[in-house]
Amino acid sequence: MSSASGGGPVIAVLGLGEAGGAIARDLAAAGATVRGYDPAVPATPPLVAAAGEADAAAGADLVLSVNSAHDAMEALVNGAPGVREGAVWADLNTASPGLKAALAAAAGERGVRFADVAIMAPVPGRGLRTPLLVSGEGAADVAALLGPLGASVTVLDGEPGLAAGRKLLRSVFFKGLAAAVVEALEAARAAGCEDWLRQDIIGELTAAGAATVDRLVEGSHRHAVRRTHEMAAAAQMLTELGVPPLVATASRDLLARLAAEAESAKA
Repeated sequence: MSSASGGGPVIAVLGLGEAGGAIARDLAAAGATVRGYDPAVPATPPLVAAAGEADAAAGADLVLSVNSAHDAMEALVNGAPGVREGAVWADLNTASPGLKAALAAAAGERGVRFADVAIMAPVPGRGLRTPLLVSGEGAADVAALLGPLGASVTVLDGEPGLAAGRKLLRSVFFKGLAAAVVEALEAARAAGCEDWLRQDIIGELTAAGAATVDRLVEGSHRHAVRRTHEMAAAAQMLTELGVPPLVATASRDLLARLAAEAESAKA
């Protein structure tokens, strides 16, 4: 392992936007030498500015790619020539398990060890303390390098894409819940009862417990036919209120699928 003049690791951070910038600054404050590159955001002290991806990766123990899923492969292809033997390329971008697997394959073809890193909470306000899930060949090294610097890293025993998949499964719930709340409150505003619905939602979320998930799942299956009609009516009401019923329509369609599957199972 190489080390900075202060004895800490050398870490390259590709992408110095909101997430990458915060993580890079925290790494530097924790004693790492951080080589930063972002074509749109200049790296300023305490970061060491690099001329490109490969230049940033040169001599680094760990490369953190924190740009975007769209740019992840290009960053890897550009940066791989600078990665020293034994170093790890860690992709922190929110991407599908398929893309993470493709990145791992591309890294392997170039003799670069790879880790799939999933950022499990918003980075602003947490920085390096943001919980991370890591899978893939280089996962243990990511934990060994970042843990002593203050990162919270959980290693999953599995292939690249496992960590990304866990994050996205949570996203289906959390972002889906957020979308449902936004749509419901928008409709309630149009109906003149936003404050009432907001308090009702707060009450339901506050009262939620371990049995809530079972109740939601079992109820959806048991009452799928009735709830399909209910959500069709809800979607129609939102249309009448001038609110696009995106979540309501999706809920109707999911319940209709459950009802059809239950009817098919009886046949």
